Amino acid sequence: MMAPMPNLRDYLEIRSAFPTSLSPDASKVLVLSNLTGTYQAYRVPRRGGPLETVTELDEPVNAWYLPTADEILLTVDSGGNERHQLYLAADDGTGLRPLVRQPEHVHRPGGVTRDGALLAYASNGRNGVDFDVHVLALERSGGAPAHRVFDRGGWCEAAGFSPDGRWLAVTRLSERNGDNDVYLVDLAGGEVVHASPHDDEASFGRPAWLADSSGFFWSTDTGRDRCAIARFDLATRTSEYVLEPEWGASCSMDWTGTRLLVTTNEDGYTTAKLHDPETMALRGEVALPSRGVADFTFSADGQHLVSSFTSPTEPGDAWAHDLNRGTLVRLTRSPRGIDAEDMVEPELHRYTSFDGEPVPVFAYVPRPGATTTSAAPSRPVIVMIHGGPESQYRPTFNPLVQYFVTRGYAVVAPNVRGSTGYGKRYHHLDDTERRLDAVADLAALHDWLAADGRFDAERAVLWGGSYGGYMVLAGLAFQPERWAAGVDVVGISSLVTFLESTAAWRRAYREREYGWLERDRAMLLEASPITHVERMRAPLFIIHGANDPRVPLTEAEQIHAVLRAKGVRSELAVYPDEGHGLARLANRLDAYPRAVDFIDEVLGRR
Repeated sequence: MMAPMPNLRDYLEIRSAFPTSLSPDASKVLVLSNLTGTYQAYRVPRRGGPLETVTELDEPVNAWYLPTADEILLTVDSGGNERHQLYLAADDGTGLRPLVRQPEHVHRPGGVTRDGALLAYASNGRNGVDFDVHVLALERSGGAPAHRVFDRGGWCEAAGFSPDGRWLAVTRLSERNGDNDVYLVDLAGGEVVHASPHDDEASFGRPAWLADSSGFFWSTDTGRDRCAIARFDLATRTSEYVLEPEWGASCSMDWTGTRLLVTTNEDGYTTAKLHDPETMALRGEVALPSRGVADFTFSADGQHLVSSFTSPTEPGDAWAHDLNRGTLVRLTRSPRGIDAEDMVEPELHRYTSFDGEPVPVFAYVPRPGATTTSAAPSRPVIVMIHGGPESQYRPTFNPLVQYFVTRGYAVVAPNVRGSTGYGKRYHHLDDTERRLDAVADLAALHDWLAADGRFDAERAVLWGGSYGGYMVLAGLAFQPERWAAGVDVVGISSLVTFLESTAAWRRAYREREYGWLERDRAMLLEASPITHVERMRAPLFIIHGANDPRVPLTEAEQIHAVLRAKGVRSELAVYPDEGHGLARLANRLDAYPRAVDFIDEVLGRR
């Protein structure tokens, strides 16, 4: 007897929550949850209890506690345009007031001094392109204008103050892909210290300061393939490695300087351990609810951690760790209409690409009895391709993946070359002129699917967002004989027109990855799917936000128009209140069922 057809809406309406910070006395936790359909701020007692609403705005928000008062800092944009403005409010939502408002420009907060006096933020308000770093006095009755403290051009971010408030860390992306620098700005004397001189392409994380401001820990991969933990000494202005795990690591530290938290990304899964900052001795592992992906935030006194946790079967909730007692308390239990027991964990494999490079792939295989219209043992396949490309598919919750698997589809999610999480050698394998090597990884994946009897490679569909959308279009253009259909979400159809029309503040940042218009135009044209549109024949469904500042709507409109003109089935769904993706539940409830119906129809499964 065939199992009942699952309801996609039940999957899409599963909610999630994650904590951002603790109140100064650690009695409350600020949580973001999409209970209303967009992420809004809530507070919850650290020991557990009901969620209390803090914000009920029309737009999604991000929010953090200030260090010395039960007040919160909020960022809000408009319709997904990513031009975030800064606000303050009490943690019960009252007294909402603008702090920094220039609606035509972008603002990104980057830390508050421990006495609550100063806020650092980056803004492109000077010329619309370069991000300068500013410091603003947080006086309750209104303070002096913000003071610009770092204006060396490019993409800069404030990265936190030293405990004594004297130094402000600033990160700046360089002109090399995967490379950045960290500077220390002396707010008292005006000196700027280059903390990360290096010759190789390397990344440097945010400082985790020692309590006496004499130095800090940070993660970096200079001189090595994967990020390890180094200690920077402010007196000598030198850095040396103190912990070198097998996998890429990052770190943070509590304000008292007694606990150093080191997290590692092990094939996508999180491991977290506490170390003694003086001796680097292991103090113990931080327990997680199960195997998955987590992020952590300390309380100021170092006695507590709050974490977000998600896995393929857990949508994401907030947890509290009492580090003295060794206890773990679930703070939120987001609504869900599908039990974890009805969902599938992925298998992790590696397949071999054209040049012998092993490529990681997560494979979600339906259980026996999953809904299907075919008696054949092989399953149609959805290939989920992550964005970025400086990103990684990690085993987090995706309602579409679980829905497809319950429907009898297999879902595979590759980390093609260029993905992060596997070291900088792998990360750089798709740079500029090697862009199409990543597309070739899709062909090798198709061969791997065809060799495994569980998968029907003749019914394989590409699905991806942003750079993943580019990969969908590239797969259909460069490998038209392999793919049955594609779903492109906010994807790039031409690397040339994308770079010409993306937000001015993003162009140089993206050129260092894809290639420079002035010198690499021919290569960019050759790697663009629309250049080879005459080869495309598979049906395509396109989803795009009208306000997308990263990949403009024109990227979707031009490929849609050309395909329609040549008689290839192409459908375009545009959402006027969205940017780079679908942040609103109402729009997801419209777009994704249409995309699923499209795939079912193309594959003859309706």
